[in-house]
Amino acid sequence: MAVPFFFEENLPLSNDFILSEETSKHVSQVLRMKEGEEIRVTNGKGQMIIAEIILPDKKKTKVKTIRKLFSESPKSKISIAISLIKSTNRFEWFAEKATEIGVSAIIPMICKRSEKTHFRKERIRSILISAMLQSQQSWLPELSDPVKFSDLLKNEQQEQKFIAHCLPEEKKELKDVSTKAISKIILIGPEGDFTEEEIQQAIQHTYIPISLGDTRLRTETAGMVAAVLLK
Repeated sequence: MAVPFFFEENLPLSNDFILSEETSKHVSQVLRMKEGEEIRVTNGKGQMIIAEIILPDKKKTKVKTIRKLFSESPKSKISIAISLIKSTNRFEWFAEKATEIGVSAIIPMICKRSEKTHFRKERIRSILISAMLQSQQSWLPELSDPVKFSDLLKNEQQEQKFIAHCLPEEKKELKDVSTKAISKIILIGPEGDFTEEEIQQAIQHTYIPISLGDTRLRTETAGMVAAVLLK
């Protein structure tokens, strides 16, 4: 049986420490783990601790550190800037799958045709944490607050920048132009697509117009396809 894997945002320096109430409850009541059993804990920033349960408790499970590990951050930094969409479930699905694939950052974006301007950040973050643990990773993607399209163009400094759109203009296939650059970002528009003005603004900020294939994809599907191709 695999050693259970948990998230603790703040890992202490001391060898003995108390797990958060949420993790304690899962350890002692859901999994019914006993004294002497081992768990793994990560802070989502590359650090991992293998620990032994000293005192299981539904609110304050005490553990002691057996070994400390550190995973280097992925060399390829992939940022997906994606329009907020009307369906909360579909956006959550994208966030989960993008985390499993291993993207570095998810940037909810507000475009001219976006149907929403806000989202439940803590809810999405909890989904990212679950997906990170499920996929056995130690790095949690950064999750930004919603940002306006024009503000995003001014502030992003990645080595390679792409915008995926559906207008019948000259575009390149993402798989053909993506290089081994360390940092990349791709813009994924709303279901009504980017406006022509937004596309031109992006091009002026050195974004490369690209296609994700021959079929028209939903926003969340396009985000996932882009993440796979960039990885």
